[in-house]
Amino acid sequence: MSHNIIMDIRAALKNYLDYLEIEKNRSVRTTENYKRYLDAFINFSKAKKTADITEEKIRAFRLRLARLQNKNGKALKKNTQAYYVIALRNFLKYLVKRDEPVISPDKIELPKMPSRQIEIIEYGDLERILASPKKNDIRALRDKAILELLFSTGLRLSELCSLSRYADFKRGELTVRGKGDKLRVVFLSDSAKKAIKIYLEKRTDAEEKLFVSLTKSGNIIGPITQRAVQRLIDYHARKSGVQNRVTPHMLRHLFATDLLMNGADLRSVQELLGHSNVSTTQIYTHLTNKNLREIHQTFHARRRK
Repeated sequence: MSHNIIMDIRAALKNYLDYLEIEKNRSVRTTENYKRYLDAFINFSKAKKTADITEEKIRAFRLRLARLQNKNGKALKKNTQAYYVIALRNFLKYLVKRDEPVISPDKIELPKMPSRQIEIIEYGDLERILASPKKNDIRALRDKAILELLFSTGLRLSELCSLSRYADFKRGELTVRGKGDKLRVVFLSDSAKKAIKIYLEKRTDAEEKLFVSLTKSGNIIGPITQRAVQRLIDYHARKSGVQNRVTPHMLRHLFATDLLMNGADLRSVQELLGHSNVSTTQIYTHLTNKNLREIHQTFHARRRK
């Protein structure tokens, strides 16, 4: 791209969003988020051309984000503030690649992110939740299959909802399409295979998806929604007497920590979770380290007491 055209910022943004979707294969949701973050900067800074993205304007924008409050008077989370900055930095990287005369993305320092605290529940609580659906009707069998499958595979909620009922569950491994359309293999425990088999034997409909939404009376009304999965997990957790709120993502966390605590290495867990970066998987290590601390306290220097 020649330097004599300094691009209109809206045209550049449109090109960038197209690039994310088509060339980088980002999901529609990611692209929409990027649009929202970058629109906010453009509207705030009143930038007309890409050359209007200056360090001063970025600093002023970051100050604005830091002072923003929602209607309850709560400040914007540090993580959320960081997403705006990351979007801006990636937009500049894209422009630099296309020889646009813009400031260097390296001049934008990313904020220090607070380390993610992961909530997990006790193993005994998990066992009670997995055993919660006891009836032999389609709803209980479906719920049992969902719970067993989530804990066995560590699937994301969106991955679970898009599974086909015609996959070969007997083999005990599934190929799933994760974030960024990446394929990975996950493995089913014997109890997950059994729960899916019993559930599918009960199905008499022609719906292509593995998991379905049901009416109060148990009629099938189409593929299951993410919201319905969240609700059923919450329902079984409460029914099992678990105090904390339990989410589908928590079962993914439990899957990962269970592997690490039993000696799996970080790279394998990264592979099984479908993380593109091992740094994302490392958030689990502080949980397993906590386990080590308990072991240390229990077994170390006992004779000195």
